[in-house]
Amino acid sequence: MACPLVPRRVVNSIYDLKPKALRAAGVRLVLADLDNTLTAYEAALPSPALRAWKEGLEAEHIALYVVSNSRKSRRCPDFCAALGIPYVRHAGKPSRKGFRQALAEAGVPPEAAVMVGDQIFTDTLGANRAGIASVLVKPVAWGKNPLRILRYAVETPFRLFGKRM
Repeated sequence: MACPLVPRRVVNSIYDLKPKALRAAGVRLVLADLDNTLTAYEAALPSPALRAWKEGLEAEHIALYVVSNSRKSRRCPDFCAALGIPYVRHAGKPSRKGFRQALAEAGVPPEAAVMVGDQIFTDTLGANRAGIASVLVKPVAWGKNPLRILRYAVETPFRLFGKRM
């Protein structure tokens, strides 16, 4: 069994995931972390580039679904409403619960989904434990939190073992 901390793929950003290529690989659902994956922590609304990427997914009949650990009461609901996508917040990643809830609500089996996130110990570990292909992206922004920077440094060896796309 592969190490659950190693992502299946590593890319620079979500925009490296081309909707046509995802569809050709049998993907019907993209699960994504919100903060530092789809957008910066401070962004209140989806960017035009994110909206265009989501539309590209939809054109290929691929759904986008946020799985977030965010505890901010309105952050995830408001952002996802503005983007027009469903979400699971307080997902408890790396627990399988939030991933299973999203899969069940979307009606998609784990093998037809990918999880995109910026963190090894939540996004990658949780997806791998749930049987979902994990894709690790570079954080959208490093932010000012020194603990976050330290965590990313600890994750470096696992990032290096992920297959580059």
